[in-house]
Amino acid sequence: MENQRDQNSFWTKYRKFATTEILMYLIMIIGIGLGIVILS
Repeated sequence: MENQRDQNSFWTKYRKFATTEILMYLIMIIGIGLGIVILS
């Protein structure tokens, strides 16, 4: 039972980290795309 809780906490932490990473990359890609459109 203890092991299950540890795994769940690990997954929730990882999911939070993954969502922030994906959001960061999305913002970066959108920023680069906008920069290209504005500069061209």
